[in-house]
Amino acid sequence: MKKVAILANGGDVAGFNAVIRAIVKTAENKGIECYGIIDGYNGLLKNDYKLLSTDAHGDAVGILPKGGSIIGSSTNANVFNYKVKHEDGTVEFKDLSDVCVQNVKNAGFDCVFTLGGDGTQKSARDLSLKGINVIGVPKTIDNDVACTEITFGYNTAVSVAANAIDRLHSTGETHHRIMVLEVMGRYAGWIALESAIAGGADVALIPEIPYDINRVAEKINNRRKRGKNFSIVVVAEGAAPKDGKLTIIGTRNNGSGVDNTRLGGVGQVVAKQLEEITGLEARNTTLGYMQRGGTPTAFDRVLSTKYGVKAMELALEGKFGTLAVMKNGKVDSVSLEDVVGRNTEIGACSGNTAESNIRKVSMDHDLVKTARDIGINLGD
Repeated sequence: MKKVAILANGGDVAGFNAVIRAIVKTAENKGIECYGIIDGYNGLLKNDYKLLSTDAHGDAVGILPKGGSIIGSSTNANVFNYKVKHEDGTVEFKDLSDVCVQNVKNAGFDCVFTLGGDGTQKSARDLSLKGINVIGVPKTIDNDVACTEITFGYNTAVSVAANAIDRLHSTGETHHRIMVLEVMGRYAGWIALESAIAGGADVALIPEIPYDINRVAEKINNRRKRGKNFSIVVVAEGAAPKDGKLTIIGTRNNGSGVDNTRLGGVGQVVAKQLEEITGLEARNTTLGYMQRGGTPTAFDRVLSTKYGVKAMELALEGKFGTLAVMKNGKVDSVSLEDVVGRNTEIGACSGNTAESNIRKVSMDHDLVKTARDIGINLGD
């Protein structure tokens, strides 16, 4: 092994650079050149990459605490169904994966590391079936990648959300209001549930449990009877009412193979309903991209470094087509086939579909039991 490349894909998270640094440093210690593909799968398609090093003036110096990705990232770039805009304004979708395969071969990359979530690893698996040596590293603040206990970037997002809850407490208590916090997570409730526990919230509404707004209002009214004239409600962006639908901002047109649904707005809906039912003033705060950016926590720096080192070790051992994961608190690996699950069609959609294998909160998870035991209402 002489030459490897790193590809960061999907939404940015804290920890991207820590993984990149760990891969580069481990590669350098083995005499292997390491390159960064610019802007994810877009860069792979455009054959755009640069050498990374930890030399005095190298690009991978001083990046451990830095948020974002020094090699950029792409969202909604499915090279198996790529959106091509023509000069006349028309749009068509093409399978350009063979161009990516040829670019990797021409560059002489012995392995491509794919840092990303469910969609990223789906494309990585599909490229591996075309003969490219790939090794994945699980990235997403949503914590929903299958077969691993935790993804890098998640801990930082939870910490940001918990800090926001701390701040909302003082405003809610001062003005006797219901303070609603809408957090990210897509179709999984990990951020909402863990930040609610960490921040001492009274209600946590997650996608895995369709909520009854009247049960939530009952919780708030019971608190008021006990002299507590404010409440904190955490709502995951993918939460939905019983017999209801997801609240969405809109739908993108990026073709099949990516999730085109733009979630958002459920926090405002919940705040309005609770205000009408309880008579208390309610205010919604949508945390948004604050959860993604900035300095990674110490936990995420260590986790990201572990993942980067493990990924390079897997490459040196020739264990391609795998994903570095955490199992029982230890770094391990699984086949990308296991991660993708039943989604066997090349270039097919990943995400919240019957064929996907995203990791959601199970009802027997200790976070659910903990929340219930300390009195957090889950909307059911």
